[in-house]
Amino acid sequence: MKSAVIVFPGSNCDRDAKVALEDITGGDVVMQWHGDADMPDVDLIVVPGGFSYGDYLRCGAIAGNSPVMREVKKRADAGTPVIGICNGFQVLTEVGLLPGVLMRNANLKFVCKDVHLSVETASSVFTGKYKKGEVIRIPVAHHDGNYFADNDTMKKLADDDRIAFRYVSADGKRGNGANPNGSMDDIAGILNDKRNVLGMMPHPERLADKALGGTDGRPMFESVLATLS
Repeated sequence: MKSAVIVFPGSNCDRDAKVALEDITGGDVVMQWHGDADMPDVDLIVVPGGFSYGDYLRCGAIAGNSPVMREVKKRADAGTPVIGICNGFQVLTEVGLLPGVLMRNANLKFVCKDVHLSVETASSVFTGKYKKGEVIRIPVAHHDGNYFADNDTMKKLADDDRIAFRYVSADGKRGNGANPNGSMDDIAGILNDKRNVLGMMPHPERLADKALGGTDGRPMFESVLATLS
């Protein structure tokens, strides 16, 4: 399995994603520079976290217009799995691969801590190694993770089983401060209509090895590997 990690000026989780992918998939990982639209054939594309272009204008806005994202969109439309993590999620909404927007956190503060997520669907290339309803622990680190969409979009996401993860407490319950950013319907991650694009604010690559303090993020990459093998 060959993967690509997109690298923007200001990306700071690209290396984390590369290390996790190399360890879990055993395959080559291309560090794809944002200004190069020419991308080799790959099985998975990761748009990583960070502060692309310094988050000027709004998070992900400039990155969404970079040459490489035109190719990412083309590959995604053709069926290549794409994961957007944190800033990557913001970028994917900017290019229209995912609906909705990521706004400033409800408390107007940067949030950096471990959170708990409920796996809302196991029916995707990214979540097949999890169980529906499973509670996992994954770190967040963002200032603009407050997911918002109009009512019709929210209904469609729910009706089509496209909500991948929700923020919950350690015992799997919603509410009572479990949501770190004010996201609508406690959404932490969503899928596109073809189910081959995932956007999520938490960082699975940061908990994909025991040396990092946990492995709850590891099954996500194992799911892609199992599907594509």
